Amino acid sequence: MKFHSIARLAGILACAGVLSISQSGAASESVLYTFKGGADGANPAAGLIHINGTLYGTTEHGGAYGAGTVFSVSPGGQQTVLYSFTGGLDGAYPVARLLNVNGTLYGTTSAGGNENCYTDNQIGCGTVFAVTPGGTESVVYAFMGGNDGAVPRAELIAVNGTLYGTTYAGGAMGLGTVFSLTASGIETVLYSFMGNFDCANPVAGLIDVKGNFYGTTSAGGYPGCGGPGCGTVFSLAPNGNVMPLYAFTGANDGGVPMAGLINIKGTLYGTTEQGGGPWCTSGCGVVYSVTPGGTERLLHTFGQYPDGAFPAAGLTNIDGKLYGTTTNGGHNAGTAFSITLSGTEKVIHNFGGRTVYPYAGLLNIKGTLYGTTTNGGPANAGSVFSITP
Repeated sequence: MKFHSIARLAGILACAGVLSISQSGAASESVLYTFKGGADGANPAAGLIHINGTLYGTTEHGGAYGAGTVFSVSPGGQQTVLYSFTGGLDGAYPVARLLNVNGTLYGTTSAGGNENCYTDNQIGCGTVFAVTPGGTESVVYAFMGGNDGAVPRAELIAVNGTLYGTTYAGGAMGLGTVFSLTASGIETVLYSFMGNFDCANPVAGLIDVKGNFYGTTSAGGYPGCGGPGCGTVFSLAPNGNVMPLYAFTGANDGGVPMAGLINIKGTLYGTTEQGGGPWCTSGCGVVYSVTPGGTERLLHTFGQYPDGAFPAAGLTNIDGKLYGTTTNGGHNAGTAFSITLSGTEKVIHNFGGRTVYPYAGLLNIKGTLYGTTTNGGPANAGSVFSITP
């Protein structure tokens, strides 16, 4: 199960006649590590976390068995593979950021696990796993592909010792779930998405705001965007009721949110991969905000060049300014950008060479931004980078 289509990203070229207010910045980039595409891993689609001066992440492919890795990178660029997925019962193809819980790393794999479950010609419907700092992996839960969910693509959050997450598929209608999971591996489906005017197919994880969960779905809502709907922003109450706060139309308001949300003083901020202006085939994506009452506001509409296109990752808030990435556009290899809450966008870096196609968001460590790219380098296997705005 591939989280993204590199061929699709590489095949999208610049559009002519684009009007943009974006300006190119002059951020300084450092490449901490370039993946070789073999045992060290390949194609990191997820963002990074930071523990005691060391960065940790996952690669979707590569490793000893070609099914992905959990890795660490030191500040000096020393990369270590903590665990290589076999593609069997232990999971395969992790595409989500890790979660640190008391020194143990938790994450999800989009395939592998239950060998009696098949999805998109892959064995296994995905797992929730744990990896110790010493590299010992254990499967906390293997999805069955039925009502319990299937194909988790999102990172987890922990609330009062319980893990919460989403699955892209499975559930009562096969359109994904919100679930909880205890440390002992007891899974509970909190909600099964129903599609149509409800929500469907969440790719991103959840945030907890005063006891309510908020998230996005890549489909569902109003019809459009090829039929299944253009995606939603939703809330989940403690009693299990889901409320679609906003349904994207795929037009100027955006469409197909692949990223999760951040909360700034009660307002939710995010990105959509499609929609916006008339540029690109289905729009180049937007940055938006949504109030708890469901009022959406556009902060920026991407136009492919020079400001970037197709933001698939969420945003990072640094002192009231938002930072993010686009998977394409700019110089056709993606961008890192900043945007104020009033909507002034600026490109701070154009990717290329050893760093191509950033699919993940940025991690702020004392004003330096760290991230991954799915491609670039001699093996075209991706990188870990830092940029200083």
